[in-house]
Amino acid sequence: MKKRIIPMLYLIVLIVSVSTISAAAEEEEVKNTIYEERMGLFKKTEALTQIPWYYFAAIDNFERNILDSNEPEQVVSIDIPDEIWFGIGNIGKNKDIGIVEMHDGKGKDGNGDGQADPNDPEDILYTMGNILLESGPTEDDIKIGLWNYYQRDLTVQTIKNTAKVFRKFQDINLTNRDFPVATNYNYSYRSTWGDRRGFGGLRIHEGTDIFADYGTPVKSTTYGVVEMMGWNLYGGWRIGIRDIYNIYHYYAHMSGFNDDVKIGQVVQPGDVLGSVGSTGYGPPGTSGKFPPHLHYGMYKDNGVNEFSFDPYPFLRKWERMAKD
Repeated sequence: MKKRIIPMLYLIVLIVSVSTISAAAEEEEVKNTIYEERMGLFKKTEALTQIPWYYFAAIDNFERNILDSNEPEQVVSIDIPDEIWFGIGNIGKNKDIGIVEMHDGKGKDGNGDGQADPNDPEDILYTMGNILLESGPTEDDIKIGLWNYYQRDLTVQTIKNTAKVFRKFQDINLTNRDFPVATNYNYSYRSTWGDRRGFGGLRIHEGTDIFADYGTPVKSTTYGVVEMMGWNLYGGWRIGIRDIYNIYHYYAHMSGFNDDVKIGQVVQPGDVLGSVGSTGYGPPGTSGKFPPHLHYGMYKDNGVNEFSFDPYPFLRKWERMAKD
């Protein structure tokens, strides 16, 4: 009896494994396809408007990452309000381009079918391009156009940063990650987000502490732009990086920075930012008030406000990726 069961169990495991691998490969293929479709649309809209494709990609990326993660992924996620698209007087939301224009709607026909459809990716991108062009075609004009549309500094800054990353790498499918300290050095960490802290008044710990020796290299975990660096009363020598997913990555208590790192610089996973230290809890230069470690925090921007969340699960995943 046992001789028949064991091979059957092996067969079941094999079938399940093959099915899992097949499903994962199919999901990856679908993702690659949607990235290719997006890039094609961004490039087409660039040709129509003369606005660089990476601005459309960055706007789309920003809006996708303020959505609920349970919502089905669209090819283009830019959502232009109905009153802007159709015009205030177009109560019936008539998509005919002539009717939309008659009601001073900003919706445009991007694919030549005579309709300004807020659910059509080509129409959405062409409409957004024309909204930006109301301020002019230059880089500075586009920044003004973004501000006029979103009316929020952090949103404009995030879109500009993401556009800068896409422009450098000429790609929108940037999924690599790295662990924030070199994994070939000794280090240890556990989940410390939400713990109580007393320096400067009672507050919660907004990050994960990764303990390591002085001088252990600190690395960028993601693609992004260096938005902040210098001294902070609590964090000592610290660096802040805004990534392409509307997340701010905060590295604190460092002993110093890599000479090549500057504010406004584009970074990618694995770039060395500096090294582990024990700075902070005092005026510039204060060090040694606690064991050397890297404080790593993550803050999500949902388009309205920015909030801290627990980085520990992500660190565990990125650690496995780094070691593989």
